[in-house]
Parts: sequence; structure tokens; C-alpha cells
Amino acid sequence: MNEMLVTQDLVKAFGGLVAVNKVSMKIREKKITLLIGPNGAGKTTFVNLCTGILKPDSGKVLFQGKDITGWPPHKIYKLGFVRTFQIPMPFQTLTVLDNVLSAMRSPGESLFKAPLKGSWLRQEEENIRKAFKILSMIGLDEHWDKPAYTLGGAHLKMLEVARALASGAKLIALDEPIGGVDPAYADEILSHVRKIKDELGVTFLIIEHRIDIAVPYADYAYCMDRGRVIAEGKPDEVVNNPKVVEVYIG
Repeated sequence: MNEMLVTQDLVKAFGGLVAVNKVSMKIREKKITLLIGPNGAGKTTFVNLCTGILKPDSGKVLFQGKDITGWPPHKIYKLGFVRTFQIPMPFQTLTVLDNVLSAMRSPGESLFKAPLKGSWLRQEEENIRKAFKILSMIGLDEHWDKPAYTLGGAHLKMLEVARALASGAKLIALDEPIGGVDPAYADEILSHVRKIKDELGVTFLIIEHRIDIAVPYADYAYCMDRGRVIAEGKPDEVVNNPKVVEVYIG
């Protein structure tokens, strides 16, 4: 099976605290991988290392076989590895549609091509069609003309996913996509993620605390504690692993 993302013995320390301690993972292509663990386990730090927000002290990050260790975030983003954050950060006053369009490249943004409308108008129209298709897939098409600040928590989370898709992402790391969301909408969000994976072949890495809701949607799972991977395998097996039960229950 092909791996979209591979990490090899990643290490990151902050003073005397080793937040990520020789972490090796394989995120398989066109699968949903779940990363769980208690607060302070190092999950978000791990993703920050993979996406260039932080640089590892040692170890490697490979994306589609390419060594991207220590690359800046914008270069990793252009490769198709995109992440979202626990707190959605859309352009608040822009409409839902314009937020999605902002993630797409348009030749009309070029200083030299902007006056030549005929050279980029068709691409703009294609971008709009693509944006509406994405919004329809994730259930936001009826909100296309609303400013982002009017959306509820669940819709804001999905808008982040829509923007990632619009960028042409191959791998999307979702940091707590159902965190702070009403349980009634949590399954809806993860159902959309599963649909995107099945229909578009996008790979997902999901960090989530609400494992009771997330586990049924995952294909594979890892659990971290105190900077280390303590379990991996099928999601049901991981959550029932004695080591995992111990760190969650104590």
C-alpha cells in the first residue's frame, strides 16, 4: 500500500520537555488515519513538524517520497499537504463562496495579466464551478452567499475543509474537526470527510479527542502519549489497547 506521508524518528524538544520523541508514522494514501492521545501527548506538535510550522530537532518527514523535512509551510502547502486548525480562521467578512475561491489560483491575480481579461475569464468561471461543486459535496451550497462570520461552528469547520480542497490538497490534516461541535453535527462532519475520501481520493490525518465518535470513520489509528507512539493498528484495536485505556482513564 502506498504511503502519502512517512515520518522517521521525529524529535522536537522545548527546553527540557521532549514534545515529540522519535515518532515514526505512515499515513496511507486514500485512507483516514486517526491520531489520538490525551492533552499534552504531542499530537499537534507532530502535525506542526510535518507541515513546516516547526522544524524538527532530528528525524525526517517524507511526503509522497520527497524529503520535506524543515521546509517552510508555503512550500509544503503547494505540494498538496494542507492542514486546518482547531479554531477555524476564515476571512470573516467574505462570503462562503469567496472564501473557497481565495484558496484557488487565478491568472487574473497577476499584475501583468489582470488587464487582459480574455486570458483569465474562462479560468475564473471554471474556479466558480469547482467551488460550487465543493460546497455541494460538503453541504454548504445553500450558504454560498453568506458572510463567514454568520456560520455556526460545524459549518465553519467544513468551510476550512472546503478551502483545503479548493487548494488542490492531496493530504489534509484536520486538527479536532469536531471539537466544540454539537454531537448532532459531529457525525455529519465526519460523514462528509469520508465521502470526500471515497469520491475524490483525498487522504486525511485526523487529530481528535472525541474518539467514540471518530473511530467508526477511521481506517487506521495511532495513539500518542508523552511524545511517543504507544499503539497503532485498526481503530477498534487501538482504543481497546490496555496502554491506551490506561492513559485515558488513569
